[in-house]
Amino acid sequence: MQFYQEMRETRIALERLGHTVYVPKGLNDSIPVEAQKDLPDEEVISAKIEYDFIREHFRLIEGSDAILVLNYDKKGMPNYIGGNTFLEMGHAFGLSKKIFLLHPIPDLDYKTEMHAMQPIVIEGDLAQIV
Repeated sequence: MQFYQEMRETRIALERLGHTVYVPKGLNDSIPVEAQKDLPDEEVISAKIEYDFIREHFRLIEGSDAILVLNYDKKGMPNYIGGNTFLEMGHAFGLSKKIFLLHPIPDLDYKTEMHAMQPIVIEGDLAQIV
């Protein structure tokens, strides 16, 4: 959710291309709780539990044809994919959903698993999502 502004912009662009877009709960908040930088981990954990963010994301994936991962540079890592997003990719893969990555797979400890999911890397070109 650190890239909530980019997520909002991408949602609009995909809708203009004729896609129905589901986004994580909280994206319409001014700053989603998961993106608030100064919150202690305990508050973020409490919000994730209270609002059932992980299961909610899974439900959205279940009702979708595909997922798009917005993997921008983060924490000094090009094309970063964090824990929550990796979980969502795994869920989508298990449901035989298409997985699109905005940018190539990052060089992380779990890169072999991501490669095995055979995501479609679109190199920033949303028109490739079909």
